[in-house]
Amino acid sequence: MNRIVRALLNYFVKGVLVVVPIGAAIFLIFWIMSSVDDALNLSDVLWVNPKTGRPIYIPGLGILTVLVIIMIAGIVVTNFVTDPIKNWVGRWFNRLPLFNFLYSSIKDLTEAFVGDEKKFNEPVLVEVNETGLKKIGFLTQKDLTSLDLPGEVAVYFPYSYSFAGQLCVVSKEKIQPLKMNGPDAMKFVVSGGVSGIGHHR
Repeated sequence: MNRIVRALLNYFVKGVLVVVPIGAAIFLIFWIMSSVDDALNLSDVLWVNPKTGRPIYIPGLGILTVLVIIMIAGIVVTNFVTDPIKNWVGRWFNRLPLFNFLYSSIKDLTEAFVGDEKKFNEPVLVEVNETGLKKIGFLTQKDLTSLDLPGEVAVYFPYSYSFAGQLCVVSKEKIQPLKMNGPDAMKFVVSGGVSGIGHHR
């Protein structure tokens, strides 16, 4: 009897390890997409059923609208927006301090993940104190001379189980490059060290 219970418990645990991550990932993706679609879907405002007079809601139209806008913006910026236009827009943004601060911060963060110059692709190990404590972070700035900090670098330390993190300035001698790619290192840190370590480059 005990063997049967242990076997059933073992099957249950293995099932949890399979079902929970898949279910949580699907739920999170569905929740994000549903939230974006609900916020940006204007089909029930723009279209009305001529027979009933009621608004027509088209699921997924909000997501499709965002994708089309992003694609069109990419085409326009790549092919039609010249440097003088960019400089003119930049000068207007500078006249709106709050908007410019939010725009530039979000733009820099977005480029750090998907831009041509990704910032979170150099994982490093940083010696924190003399007791041997070390932390994994990402080298984001290699030269801080403009801040009157020669020999110092900027390292971003993400928190485990969180999208937040902490930026620290450390000495170049305190960092050591890791033989991991950026995504695996980020996964390793955010997961609390339980995943991502088996995929070294």
